[in-house]
Amino acid sequence: MRMGLIGRKLGMTQVFEENGKVIPVTVLEVGPCFVTQKKTRDSDGYSSIQIGYQSINEKKVTKPIAGHCKKAGLPPLKYMREIRMEESDAAQFNIGQEMNVSIFKEGDYIDVIGTSKGKGFQGVVRRHGFKGGPATRGSMQHRKPGSIGGGNPQRVIKGRKMAGHMGNERVTLQNLVVYRVMPEKNLMLVVGAVPGSGNSLVFVRHAVKKQRAK
Repeated sequence: MRMGLIGRKLGMTQVFEENGKVIPVTVLEVGPCFVTQKKTRDSDGYSSIQIGYQSINEKKVTKPIAGHCKKAGLPPLKYMREIRMEESDAAQFNIGQEMNVSIFKEGDYIDVIGTSKGKGFQGVVRRHGFKGGPATRGSMQHRKPGSIGGGNPQRVIKGRKMAGHMGNERVTLQNLVVYRVMPEKNLMLVVGAVPGSGNSLVFVRHAVKKQRAK
């Protein structure tokens, strides 16, 4: 069964193995999350469970959210995420049930979804890796995109790579490896980097394309 949890990216560090090899890892604080709702094909047309993360003062949430969590016997939760699954799998969860990082094991492949760092307005050289024009005196084309349209059609084609807003987008990194799980601290070490800045929100799920490493 493929499952996921909401968490936060704490930052990066490195781990030294016994043979001296250095492994760069990202530290994630994953969960605890709570089951706030279950949906079935009969009532909603599809099967899923909804999970919530990070309790918050009731004064800081809307009345519908506060009532939704109260119905599940939970305090108001700031973030929620829906996970689709088969009804037979959803039946294994109960409303109000707590889930933590222990659903992941060392060696598992996971997908991490986050929001990339915002870079502001950038030109085509940085945003798309354009080569740029001649870097000689008088060229006046050092970092310009060049021609953006031809004679036919006489317009700029939709989707043309140009300067613009860079970053601050939803990014999914697939098939990352879980290096270590620390359930007592709700921490997970993941090999490599994940999208987002420190303390940013992430969603961690079992990998869609790969299964647990043997």
